Amino acid sequence: MTIQRIFHDPIHKEIVFDSGKPEELMIMELIDTVAFQRLRRIKQLGAASLLFHGAESSRFTHSIGVFCIARKIFKKLIESKSSFCENKFVLYGAALLHDLGHGPLSHTSEVLFDHNHEEWSRKLVQNYSPINSILKKYDNKLPRQIGELFESKQIFSKPLKTLISSEIDCDRLDYLLRDSYNTGTKYGLVDLERIISALTFSPDGNIAIKPKGVIAIEHFLVLRNLMYRTIYNHRINEISTWILEKIIYTIKHNYSKKIWLDKSLHKWIFSPGNVDFDEFIRCDDITFYYHLIRWKDESFEPLSTLCKMFIDRDLLKASDISFLSMIERLEILAFARKLCKSNNYDSEIFCGIKERSFNGFETNNALKIWDGTFQNSLENSSALIKTLIKPEESTFIIYPGVIKNEIENQISTLKNHI
Repeated sequence: MTIQRIFHDPIHKEIVFDSGKPEELMIMELIDTVAFQRLRRIKQLGAASLLFHGAESSRFTHSIGVFCIARKIFKKLIESKSSFCENKFVLYGAALLHDLGHGPLSHTSEVLFDHNHEEWSRKLVQNYSPINSILKKYDNKLPRQIGELFESKQIFSKPLKTLISSEIDCDRLDYLLRDSYNTGTKYGLVDLERIISALTFSPDGNIAIKPKGVIAIEHFLVLRNLMYRTIYNHRINEISTWILEKIIYTIKHNYSKKIWLDKSLHKWIFSPGNVDFDEFIRCDDITFYYHLIRWKDESFEPLSTLCKMFIDRDLLKASDISFLSMIERLEILAFARKLCKSNNYDSEIFCGIKERSFNGFETNNALKIWDGTFQNSLENSSALIKTLIKPEESTFIIYPGVIKNEIENQISTLKNHI
């Protein structure tokens, strides 16, 4: 008996799965695993909901969306190259499972716990029985093939690597649309249908874009640039991450004191290399937030205050000091730390300099333009794209709100001397 399952998605509308198609039955079975259902409890944008109150969607929602885009692209590509059909199971599985290894608060875990989500996605696909046993039912090679796509240096199939992990892949196409929608920052919508309709194969066998799709790619890359500058690298995100980093730092350096900590999170903090599959799956946003709430009420200083800042959104402040010289930045830091001490704040914990960067468009792993006769790079065909290659960096000083006026006055004084 054929069963249909429908996900009503705010971006892609109805996403329909048909159990009568083996590749979609496989996806339905993977969605029902404990490891994939865990993604419902991992926020797509980490702590960004402290700034954009609509940013509450999960890695589960995003992963379903990435699969939806991969399926649309697959259907387009087999029109021009029927032999690409042999990649269906690998592409569908990789698109769905690419974020399976994310830790609590998504990318924030990579900073807090020395966690590599791509490596964990690979381990879960290749070695976690509930996942790889499903994949092996359809093809014994699937766990290895999908896992290899998650390895940054492994390119066993260029077209699949382009669709799963490149500058313009199914992952980015979904998260830019989804994150723009959920944060309310609608600078423009990715013209997904135009991009998909312009995809083709170049003579080297890789996926390329027809000239008619270049403007849609330009639009996509401009939106990506704006999203990094206004959401992913927003100063509130940087402050929130700073506070969480200091929470973990404080626990690591004060564990002789009494701290409530369950077995799984203890492993994540103190021996991440020894985390097993059960301990991995147990640790999600809910588990982590529960610990923060317990520490807020039951721990010592400064841990209690740091947790209160995060849970109650009573955050530290940050000022841009990118325009200052290195010497002037250090002068501001020394000034801020002196003020911290006089206001009974630990200056090593509640004050510091944080640098952030956005790498821009990386051309070595991107689509090429193919017009049927000649192949060319995107940056050589678009002056706009060439401007998006340059990396951007900025520097903030972070400090308690109680000293904000003194810090900003000091920064203004230095600025006036420039």
